[in-house]
Amino acid sequence: MDGVQRANSGHPGMPMGTADFAAVLFLKFLKYDPADPLWPDRDRYVQSAGHGSMLLYSLLHLAGYDLSLDELKQFRQWGSRTPGHPESHLTPGVETTTGPLGQGCGNAVGMALAEAMLAARFNRPGHTIVDHYTYVLAGDGDLMEGVSHEAFSHAGHLGLNKLIVFYDSNRITIEGSTDLAYSDDVRKRFEGYRWNVLEIDGHDHAAVEQALYAARAERERPTLIIGHTTIAKGSPHLAGSAESHGSPLGAEEVKASKRNLGLPEDIEFYVSDEARAAFAARRQEGEAARAKWIAAMDAYREAYPELAAAWRAGLDGAIPEDLESKLPVFGIDKPMATRAASGQTIQVLAKHIPHLVGGSADLAPSTSTLIKGADSVAPRRFDGRNLHFGVREHGMAALINGMCLHKGFTVYGATFLVFSDYCRPSLRLAALMEIPTLMVFTHDSIFLGEDGPTHQAVEHLSALRAIPNMTVIRPGDPNETSHAWLAALRNRHGPTSLILTRQNVPVLDRTICASASGVARGAYVLWESGGDPDLILIGTGSELVLAFEAGRAIAKENGVKVRVVSMPSWELFERQTPEYRESVLPSACARRVSVEAGITQGWSRYVGVAGRSIGIDRYGASAPAKVLAEKFGFTVAHVVEIARTIL
Repeated sequence: MDGVQRANSGHPGMPMGTADFAAVLFLKFLKYDPADPLWPDRDRYVQSAGHGSMLLYSLLHLAGYDLSLDELKQFRQWGSRTPGHPESHLTPGVETTTGPLGQGCGNAVGMALAEAMLAARFNRPGHTIVDHYTYVLAGDGDLMEGVSHEAFSHAGHLGLNKLIVFYDSNRITIEGSTDLAYSDDVRKRFEGYRWNVLEIDGHDHAAVEQALYAARAERERPTLIIGHTTIAKGSPHLAGSAESHGSPLGAEEVKASKRNLGLPEDIEFYVSDEARAAFAARRQEGEAARAKWIAAMDAYREAYPELAAAWRAGLDGAIPEDLESKLPVFGIDKPMATRAASGQTIQVLAKHIPHLVGGSADLAPSTSTLIKGADSVAPRRFDGRNLHFGVREHGMAALINGMCLHKGFTVYGATFLVFSDYCRPSLRLAALMEIPTLMVFTHDSIFLGEDGPTHQAVEHLSALRAIPNMTVIRPGDPNETSHAWLAALRNRHGPTSLILTRQNVPVLDRTICASASGVARGAYVLWESGGDPDLILIGTGSELVLAFEAGRAIAKENGVKVRVVSMPSWELFERQTPEYRESVLPSACARRVSVEAGITQGWSRYVGVAGRSIGIDRYGASAPAKVLAEKFGFTVAHVVEIARTIL
């Protein structure tokens, strides 16, 4: 109450209504040690209802994490570690960034899946090093959001029995009673998902404890505990009211609530000695549990040194130092779709990176993302490497975020680029959390042809590039594709999106063109006719070859000094030194043309006011790819024509 009141901003109702459940969980069940917030075998507590962040911050402070009372007093203030909604990269003990409702639900399913897969891979008789639970606190809003439906349906299908969700059923949203827009039979819904469903008074400590024991005893299904609660419980005038959801109680109501709860009304941020002692005792239990696990890990390392090394490599996301030398090299004799080149690259990477796993939203044959010869993860079978997410793009992205946050695997997901819209909230949160998720987006332009504009990505490249800390890579040929994968694996501080073609593209002759290793720098001089350029042509993806062939044609016709630049990644290029960027795109050459089969938005930063951008600032059409290329001007002749207008 005090944190929200001092900030004059926040959500006091949910924390007050769920404090009973949270106290029982943290003091009797949750396995944690604040001395090591990243202890691999800790239980995960995901507060999907992130607006109630003062509950989480209060718990972390009491539990002994490095989050002082002074930080709680700076709730929602500049520079504090207690922002309005929890941020995992900012506050110790926060497992995932939540607030956009439903995201924590998907993340938690990913965490539980990672735990099950690691246990299947590494536990051995007499040596159990992976054995923990994922607990979720979710509210009515979480269960309304579509992503929770996708994620929880998948969790029930897989039988993730170590996933336990407490549903804070207080029947209140911002606008008022949930009766305004929500009348789901939640019990039947989750029973239909193949979940174990329990129903209790969420304020009865004994009932909460009994339900948690029952949930932990379940061996086949995840568990939903429907906890009937009262929002702002303890407030004499606002309990059960929507007014307590997203606004401070008010100074007088805070005092009245403290009196009602038997707390000293004039002491801010009061913590009783009994509460301190209870959490201190629990902290000692956590320290003992971690010490026991460390001893078990030492014994495991001695008994299974190779497995222990693989375990560590997975946690660190380690890749071989010489991985570049192992990448496939594609010959010029046969054109190939970059999605197909990606598929071949995945097979090579899978041999050298055992912790590489991934899958698609029911599109593995089309996205070429199946790891051949590897088993699939299936209900109660978690030792595979291929993940099948079903037609659940949003759930897939949220699950991948959770697996990445959990650690232990390098994870990729895949779908068509046009469906990145379905993933976007999770992609944005991955970027905000600075986690190295990897998405493979194929069928990247109008050139998937006859499926028509509903499936032809036009604005999506620009939309992905607009996400801060998202690295977008659109390789121009098969050899650039393998190096794009390498760049993605080396990017440990944010997500990467690989943008790949459905249609075949020529393999560029690297005896004429520069090495594809230039992908690592985002842009590089692919080819030039010699000397300081009079004209620069910039291409990405399947349009790179248009820029290349047009550049050579112009150089032959007019004796113009032409430079062709491959720019697969704006973000990687912007991370280079100013000197390198100037060497690729010299400011002295203002005559520039970009060629990319997407909207032209954003290209002005590279072509300048004197340049031109060839793109498609409208939706596509249903027709064969060759016809579309002709109609929309993606031909060598058209690139040459546009270049002539600025020469």
